[in-house]
Amino acid sequence: MRPGRGLRRARRRLRHSAAEVPLGEDVGWVALRLSSRPGACPTAMQLASLLLGVFLLCGPARGSDSSASTAITCFTRGLDLRKETEDVLCPANCPLWQFYVFGDGVYASLSSVCGAAIHRGVITNAGGAVRVQTLPGQENYPAVNANGIQSQVLSRWASSFSVTPGTNNLVLEAVGRSVSTARPATGKRPKKPLEKKAGNKDCKADIAFLIDGSYNIGQRRFNLQKNFVGKVAVMLGIGTEGPHVGVVQASEHPKIEFYLKNFTAAKEVLFAIKELGFRGGNSNTGKALKHAAQKFFSMENGARKGIPKIIVVFLDGWPSDDLEEAGIVAREFGVNVFIVSVAKPTTEELGMVQDIGFIDKAVCRNNGFFSYQMPSWFGTTKYVKPLVQKLCSHEQMLCSKTCYNSVNIGFLIDGSSSVGESNFRLMLEFISNVAKAFEISDIGSKIATVQFTYDQRTEFSFTDYTTKEKVLSAIRNIRYMSGGTATGDAISFTTRNVFGPVKDGANKNFLVILTDGQSYDDVRGPAVAAQKAGITVFSVGVAWAPLDDLKDMASEPRESHTFFTREFTGLEQMVPDVIRGICKDFLDSKQ
Repeated sequence: MRPGRGLRRARRRLRHSAAEVPLGEDVGWVALRLSSRPGACPTAMQLASLLLGVFLLCGPARGSDSSASTAITCFTRGLDLRKETEDVLCPANCPLWQFYVFGDGVYASLSSVCGAAIHRGVITNAGGAVRVQTLPGQENYPAVNANGIQSQVLSRWASSFSVTPGTNNLVLEAVGRSVSTARPATGKRPKKPLEKKAGNKDCKADIAFLIDGSYNIGQRRFNLQKNFVGKVAVMLGIGTEGPHVGVVQASEHPKIEFYLKNFTAAKEVLFAIKELGFRGGNSNTGKALKHAAQKFFSMENGARKGIPKIIVVFLDGWPSDDLEEAGIVAREFGVNVFIVSVAKPTTEELGMVQDIGFIDKAVCRNNGFFSYQMPSWFGTTKYVKPLVQKLCSHEQMLCSKTCYNSVNIGFLIDGSSSVGESNFRLMLEFISNVAKAFEISDIGSKIATVQFTYDQRTEFSFTDYTTKEKVLSAIRNIRYMSGGTATGDAISFTTRNVFGPVKDGANKNFLVILTDGQSYDDVRGPAVAAQKAGITVFSVGVAWAPLDDLKDMASEPRESHTFFTREFTGLEQMVPDVIRGICKDFLDSKQ
């Protein structure tokens, strides 16, 4: 530790001293000379320098006060601390739902210290002092729900820690934030918590790497496989707003090594992959694929709404079980299955393969996009980028596309005088309840709304809001126009100005027309033009809306695309029927 400028200056003065001053048992005697000239009196500056030097030399050595607590943040992890035993002070009111805690009693070092302390009951969320004891790594950290925190399972980690009540002897308060003068014994500053990066926002995907951990691959090639998966993970651009990844190991029995929610930084993922242990056993890839499709992508484990779900299956040779059923299950769960096969079976080995066409039956679509071949685990760097490009091509993730995340729904709502303010609010509730059913995001479903009288007003377009919360808020804030009824002009306006910019997009387009009366202009011609532009039209009539006009606007078959209720309060009962109609049309269009 380098001395400060004041300490160095004091020591230079002390080197010329002629008197000795006792500084205490632990420091000894220091010889002092108050002046360079015999008989001269010391100046005030010299005395001040002397006193400063004595103070700095006598003062307690930094880090020597073992009772001093270091103030940390809610998210400081065990691995961010550098002492074997350290007293820390947790702040109050940490957001419990944001804690990452792995284990129970003994916690993996990537756990939040404060989260572990609350989980263990050492402190409450009012904060407090905690003593952290560094421990060796271990396997099988359990998942336990305690004190409002659900810890997570982790198969293995390199280091651990435990928590017990600590001492609260904080020596400095600055700018409303607790600061300790204690310094780790190494003299180095504590490592800052890993900064979370947004990641590659153009590659939004939730990805499970299903790695081969069977005797088929062996320990050496297993390590090469881990290296390749690590390179893919880094190039993906993992981050809070980018791709999230987890790992499942296939062997005799499948094992989820870590989930999507466990890590959102590339360095953490790389370390976790490096720590994976080889399990051995048969290559029951089908069993592992089915297990991953059913268990891995839950919201509790970090799956995100509207984000493509992907399983990348690494297969060295051939599977020991059937992949066809597992592929069907994965598709039913909306999971896109890729298979990366390495070292195809030899002619002699083909007799051991249950189904030679297992790849075509397991992948999302048998179109060549979802299968990937590498000759061996050596020299695989050139295969990293092409695989990453596939995984980031969300438009190609056909198995993720459902009626809930792959549609554009435009609402055309009647704002004429006959509706009235209170009934207009009921119409807005109707479109809100329909919109709630869909997974709205920048790569998922989108909502737009146009209000019409004789004039038209775009309340918001498909590109204005990309979250459900913002869409629902925008609907609530729509102001009632009041005026006449020109439905035909409104359909033409919506087709041209709202659907025109997205006509070449991947989502299927739907228009829901909501009106309470007869239009003053023709509705059939504009509705037919909208349908020719690829828009499926549903007409919803209330009160005095003529049934003939409703059917003229609706797509074929008109009976299933036309809805009517006498009272505005009856709109609520139509919500499920409209949603089912949209989903049926979506599925029919994919046949």
